[in-house]
Amino acid sequence: AIPSPHPIAGTKFSRYQKAQTRKCHGAHLRSLPLHTVQPCYKTNATRCTLDHQSPPASCPTQAPRREAEGTAMAALSSTAAAIAVLALAAVAGVALGTTAATKKAPVIYIFGDSMSDVGNNNYLLLSIAKCNYPWYGIDYEGGYPTGRFTNGRTIGDIMAAKFGVPPPPPFLSLYMTDDEVLSGVNFASGGAGLLNETGIYFVEYLSFDNQISYFEQIKNAMIGKIGKKAAEEVVNGAIFQIGLGSNDYVNNFLRPFMADGFVYTHDQFIGLLMDTIDQQLTRLYHLGARNVWFTGLAPLGCIPSQRVLSDNGECLEDVNAYALQFNAAAKDLLDRLNAKLPGARMSLADCYSVVMELIEHPKKYGFTTSHTSCCDVDTSVGGLCLPTADVCDDRSQFVFWDAYHTSDAANQVIAGRLYADMVSAGDVQQGNTTVSDAPRVVRSPRPVPPPRPAVRGGNTTSAPRTAPAARSVHGNGTTSAPRASPAARPVNGNGATSAPPVVGSSSHAAPPPQP
Repeated sequence: AIPSPHPIAGTKFSRYQKAQTRKCHGAHLRSLPLHTVQPCYKTNATRCTLDHQSPPASCPTQAPRREAEGTAMAALSSTAAAIAVLALAAVAGVALGTTAATKKAPVIYIFGDSMSDVGNNNYLLLSIAKCNYPWYGIDYEGGYPTGRFTNGRTIGDIMAAKFGVPPPPPFLSLYMTDDEVLSGVNFASGGAGLLNETGIYFVEYLSFDNQISYFEQIKNAMIGKIGKKAAEEVVNGAIFQIGLGSNDYVNNFLRPFMADGFVYTHDQFIGLLMDTIDQQLTRLYHLGARNVWFTGLAPLGCIPSQRVLSDNGECLEDVNAYALQFNAAAKDLLDRLNAKLPGARMSLADCYSVVMELIEHPKKYGFTTSHTSCCDVDTSVGGLCLPTADVCDDRSQFVFWDAYHTSDAANQVIAGRLYADMVSAGDVQQGNTTVSDAPRVVRSPRPVPPPRPAVRGGNTTSAPRTAPAARSVHGNGTTSAPRASPAARPVNGNGATSAPPVVGSSSHAAPPPQP
């Protein structure tokens, strides 16, 4: 603090004294005439008094001044030490922030068929591969259908929860201007296969080629939002989960009315599938995919819809042999792609072993039934749990929900095994495992729910609400409930390419056995 000016009448000021006086009183007094300014004594100045004056009583002596200087120096040292501590804390905070950033939840892109579909087919007006009616979704959040072909969560939903993120939303529910395009997206479509002709009698669906084209739209939308470099970094670090191939057998090669079963031997068909996957995964790689988990085929010969084709209700061993041959060929292909494409980490997720384990030893995992479906629709046309189906009392006791798809409880076991495989392979860190909140549901206005049919052996309850009916968009064969397909919308003027038309057919074949 600066003491008040000490008046000294008739003092003649030297140039030095004038400077000291101005310095003491501050800039706001410099504009005043000098004769109105009295001499001032600063306790922290080199001199305490003016040259020819004795110090006034308010001016401290030399000893107290030095003591005050010592106290000031001590305070300055303490301040310096505090600043050093804060600097270290700031550096540590940056380091911790960097560590936290490296451990943030990943972006997940899901490609697949009805085992992974979370509602894309609900937006396809002509698709007959849908499950937007009771009993589907009865064990999901809200208890009503969401487009998932099971009673609860898909394997992808549960895997996302283990990564600590919500399930990626269906692509057809998004606008390209949504911020959600910066996070994970689900492109899976019921009825889809690796081959474009697979599932043609479902009329409309998103083949794997369609799904890749839609991913390209997502990437272009990301570039428009955050720039090319940042978008590349997100995509390069993302996890690509791909589960396709089952329909290429169940709804193509093994169908007597599909041409591929007549045109190709199985060895030739495997070659066709591998050539197709090679091109598709290479295309994804050039779009930025690096971390790819390709899910191998399950024991298709043991699913309820195939068991009923055997003489004794047992697994069809020849179909299981096809699945094993496919998996072996896919593993070899992924190894070749890893060797050919710099930075690629493509792995085969062993779904066959864990599903076979559930089928052969159900009690080991808390199940009682693994040979038939909860809905008792093994021999029904379509094999789905229609509203009139006789649903089992305890759904958690059944490995299979309908004639083709595993139950929520089984999906929990399968996802746990696949995630453990990813951890052991070093693709994720065990310490990053978290459990997210209840899965996010893409909601839209729904009509008043119809009465729910009675559960087998249980009481009658109200039905889960059904998904909204699809609405035609200008006659283009797609739908807009609750939003229009983003394929027709420009992506911020960045030149995004349009996806190829959704696979469709004008001919209506016999009702399909599996979406």
